[in-house]
Amino acid sequence: MTIREQAEQLEKSILSPLAALSCEAKRESYMEPCTIRTAFCRDRDKIIHSKAFRRLKHKTQVFLSPEGDHYRTRLTHTLEVSQIARTVAKALRLNEDLTEAIALGHDLGHTPYGHAGERALNECCSHGFRHTEQSVRVVRVLENGGKGLNLTLQVQNGIACHTGGPDADTLEGRIVRFADKIAYMNHDFEDAVRAKLISEDDIPWEVKYSVGRSRGERINNFVESLVQNSGDDIRMAPDVQKAFTALREFMFEAVYRNPIAKGEESKAHLMLQGMYSYFVAHPEKLPAEYRAMLEDTDVDRVVCDYISGMTDGYAVEVYNGIFIPRSWGR
Repeated sequence: MTIREQAEQLEKSILSPLAALSCEAKRESYMEPCTIRTAFCRDRDKIIHSKAFRRLKHKTQVFLSPEGDHYRTRLTHTLEVSQIARTVAKALRLNEDLTEAIALGHDLGHTPYGHAGERALNECCSHGFRHTEQSVRVVRVLENGGKGLNLTLQVQNGIACHTGGPDADTLEGRIVRFADKIAYMNHDFEDAVRAKLISEDDIPWEVKYSVGRSRGERINNFVESLVQNSGDDIRMAPDVQKAFTALREFMFEAVYRNPIAKGEESKAHLMLQGMYSYFVAHPEKLPAEYRAMLEDTDVDRVVCDYISGMTDGYAVEVYNGIFIPRSWGR
């Protein structure tokens, strides 16, 4: 047997009966199996080597283009989600490789400037815009010169269902949905303390009492509760779920809707919508790879693809090139 076949046999013997098996992975287009890597390992590698994954390091998590090396970016968020999700999957004897691939790919379609960018495109694009759907579009259509990555359907489903809407078909995908929230609530709290928006003492008492005062304590207790209470579905104990919900509500009130933290978002909003209107009216100004897409895709969709793929800094560069006059002689 090949190394891959041995790994597939090992999965059958050690993983939970509820786990998704690599040997049962399905793709939209046939791909010759690797002799070493299982299908989900291969998906993980495809995601890590994608251009969209590399761009995450220059995309906003919560604080727009923060000055300081220790604030999270969309990439560091993704890595923290992956770590939490893999811990849960391993403890439950579910498929770590599938879990990791979903976690690493879940935000590939996120806009520059975080959810402010997502709202801006959703308002102006005739198709609407949700980063979950765009993440799937990235891996199915946009990457690899327009050929997509041909990821397994299990990975695509987990990415599509990582926030809101129906639950993922696999328990591995449902783990990522929890891990995403656990990661962002706790690291965004830490970043907000660093930014002096809130203090450690502001966290609700029921959260402190139930799951701990520090980031590490809270993450550990959320993870332990998932491991101890999951079975045919992924769930927390009722008291921990209550604290989880309380922390999320606190973060929306104190941080995500905080006018100080969100002060620059209106500018980002106007900037992205301004570029959207410009490129819809002047599609000939799009980069060549996006102009080529216009042969079989409507202009709204193509412009949305272009802008949503931008990093924060590149968005400013493109906007300045369109709307800010240059000095004479340059």
